[in-house]
Amino acid sequence: MEKFIVKGEVQISGTVRISGAKNATLPIMAATLLCSGISVIHDVPYLRDIQAMQDILTVLGAKITRQGHTMLIDTTNVYKAEIPEHLMREMRASVFLMGPLLGRFRKVRVSYPGGCAIGPRPINLHIKALERIGAKVDESFGYIDAEAEELSGGEVNFDFPSVGATENAIMAAVLAKGTTIIRNAAREPEIVDLQALLNKMGAKVSGAGTDTIRIDGVNKLMPAEHTVMFDRIEAGTFLMAGVMTRGDILVENIIPEYLFSVTDKLQDIGAQIITGKNSIRIRARELRGVDIKTLPYPGFPTDLQAPMLSLVTIAKGTSIITETIFENRFKHVDELTRMGAKIKVEGRTAVIRGVPKLTGAIVAAPDLRAGSALVLAALTAEGTSEIEQVYHIERGYESIEKKLQALGAQIVKAQGN
Repeated sequence: MEKFIVKGEVQISGTVRISGAKNATLPIMAATLLCSGISVIHDVPYLRDIQAMQDILTVLGAKITRQGHTMLIDTTNVYKAEIPEHLMREMRASVFLMGPLLGRFRKVRVSYPGGCAIGPRPINLHIKALERIGAKVDESFGYIDAEAEELSGGEVNFDFPSVGATENAIMAAVLAKGTTIIRNAAREPEIVDLQALLNKMGAKVSGAGTDTIRIDGVNKLMPAEHTVMFDRIEAGTFLMAGVMTRGDILVENIIPEYLFSVTDKLQDIGAQIITGKNSIRIRARELRGVDIKTLPYPGFPTDLQAPMLSLVTIAKGTSIITETIFENRFKHVDELTRMGAKIKVEGRTAVIRGVPKLTGAIVAAPDLRAGSALVLAALTAEGTSEIEQVYHIERGYESIEKKLQALGAQIVKAQGN
């Protein structure tokens, strides 16, 4: 397996363009199944999770071609509404396919999805939403079967604002008869991006970005052309890399307002931030501890908790990070401790006492975001670090080592043992 070899104590500087968002691309790819024809999606990143979704769509009968970062998805010959178990286990996001397949074929069969081992992520909210718009759902022998003679508008009230369940409910409802109202909906920008695509296809969706979304069902959708929004998590990771190495970088191809919860905390840590129309320039010298609690958008994103924890390991004073979304998202702590970090975890809270510097070590990425945290730690650590299991990182970061190299980092990919 491949690994990253990183020589630390290098200040990064320069400009980095942020790729299209994985968390927007995956539901958008799923949404193309709602109609027959060729949809054109721009700014699609090259990621392992994107390839996994592409494999699933191909098995269902879609024909997919790529021209650089543009993906053409031809769903004309999609004929199956059952996803093989081994593909469902590839990633959590495969659950997005339930809504569009049910909407188009009025039936779908999937196994329970896989993904990063960051704690239980039950799909009961997805099932509840589908049942509210007329689906009959049966769970047995590790499979979920949903079918409906007719989908009709209904009221969906979520106990928790789940991003995936919100997106699944929207996609299932766009071809239902009548009006569907989703309350306590997730408010993430990626849902706004999905709404934009669906409305280009002829859907009638409004309210994305708020906690109440309305879907007026239509009879038919058409293929569309769409450019995926930027990746908020990649952008936040590079901003933190700039701060952690005491560098000076310009992050481009972004919408700064979508990152306010992140940049606000980085300013508390000691970063200097200059915001442009579609960019953020960040630099820092002295770092100080900060307290953070992860929350649904517009709160601090759980997907940036790991790199932020890595950052505060070298900030003066004590920092407290509380994880409220996933219960098993401190797997990076043991690896950071190997690099000299002082961290104590109690339940969903980590207490970090800043140290003057980290030291290089051989570590392994236990999951996607934990892997990005280890990359940041290695950039600033004394000596050389080796980060194994980089396939986790490549699920969500496009060519991260090449982008860091362009900023002056000394990082290379090599074959592992």
